[in-house]
Amino acid sequence: MRDMNPLYILIALFATTLIILVIWIFTLERRIGKLLTGKSGASLEDSIGKQADDIQSLFAFKKIVDGALAELDGRIKKKLHGAKTLRFNPFAGTGSGGNQSFATALLDEEGNGVVISSLYSREKMSVFAKPVKQRTSEFDLTDEEKEVLK
Repeated sequence: MRDMNPLYILIALFATTLIILVIWIFTLERRIGKLLTGKSGASLEDSIGKQADDIQSLFAFKKIVDGALAELDGRIKKKLHGAKTLRFNPFAGTGSGGNQSFATALLDEEGNGVVISSLYSREKMSVFAKPVKQRTSEFDLTDEEKEVLK
């Protein structure tokens, strides 16, 4: 074998590098061409800009929806959340009344509302309403009224 001249090695290395770079450029051009098929670079840029605008409008819509949900949540908490009725006989053992008397609690989610109770006997019927805040009342509550507040 003859001695290899360093100049030939350098030329071969340069030619190989040049061929690899040409293939790489050709491959990149094909991939970019596929990306832009039917579109120009400007229309692709417009599409990206439109997507950014759409994302901003979605964020604005989300903010509006979050506000509306917070308002609805506040309104729902004030609506009737629970109602419980307990029938009882306040005159047990006397033979009058029966289980015609009742206590009913009508409360919202925070435990605010009213307790309505009635005492029934053969001679008369009395109805009482007591305001309730956080499941307690400033008025004295009977055992039955306390029971329906639980």
